[in-house]
Amino acid sequence: MKSVSFLTDFYYNDLYPTLQKLEKKRRDIKHRIIFSAIASTAVFTALAYTLQSYYEFIIFIYIALMALLYKFMIKDYTHEFKMSVIKPLIHAIDKTMLYSSQTHVSDYFFEHSKLFEEADKLSGNDYVKGQIDGINIQFSDIHAQNKNQDSKGKESWDTIFQGLFIVADFNKHFYGETVVLPDSAQNSFGNVIGYWLQSKNAARGELVKMDNPEFEKEFVVYSSDQIEARYILSHSMMEKLLSFKNKSAHPIYVSFTGTHIYIAINYGKDLFEPSVFHSLLDYKVAMEYVKTLHLAIGIVEELKLNQKLWSKR
Repeated sequence: MKSVSFLTDFYYNDLYPTLQKLEKKRRDIKHRIIFSAIASTAVFTALAYTLQSYYEFIIFIYIALMALLYKFMIKDYTHEFKMSVIKPLIHAIDKTMLYSSQTHVSDYFFEHSKLFEEADKLSGNDYVKGQIDGINIQFSDIHAQNKNQDSKGKESWDTIFQGLFIVADFNKHFYGETVVLPDSAQNSFGNVIGYWLQSKNAARGELVKMDNPEFEKEFVVYSSDQIEARYILSHSMMEKLLSFKNKSAHPIYVSFTGTHIYIAINYGKDLFEPSVFHSLLDYKVAMEYVKTLHLAIGIVEELKLNQKLWSKR
């Protein structure tokens, strides 16, 4: 697969004329957003001062209007950026990959992964699908939320997960379900209390203790089949997952179920949306797009999914 340095060169060399054009649009949009925000704030401040009894309602309308205005102003710019920058970057990695800026990995795969509780609302975008070394892979941004209602009937939404969700073939049919989660319990409460808390998570299945101390420090494993879980999570696989976690630099969730491996990387934001307030020519901005795509598509090589270590049964 193409290296990060190759993709960085491609971003700055092959896409530079496009980036310059988009950079001019970005600056223009930023100035319009700032002007609109100042003007709207002045108008709504005057209204709130005049109609003090409707203060909360006016603030609500102000926030809603600004959000809608912002989305409207960046809509065309965002679409152009994705079609002229993100799509070519994906094709520079592998020209056979398919890309859709409007769709996401299906609800079925998210639920079938068993990584998170069932979501009341699932949205996403920037869907990529294709084959790497004969392995089917797909991924997209996913935002999963649950609805809450307080005693007064007021609704609010909590985020279950927001980040990159990856589905790939695995050269084995799993009879059980095995999930690998960030080990927040032991990191927060220590080994003894952390282990006790982990063992009480009955909804996840049986707690599986692994014989890799570094892996145990970072992850907790649950499975409906202890033997199969240890078979899947060999020393080699544990080392690969640790390496992948370090490269992503964000919490990762992994599951093995059916004939797939599912990986969720919790970034806490929409990954491929261009910022209006940061230059597209900024090296850090460019590297975030490049490294995220390289990480997602490179999962086949990173975890050696193309090596037939297991046969499907």
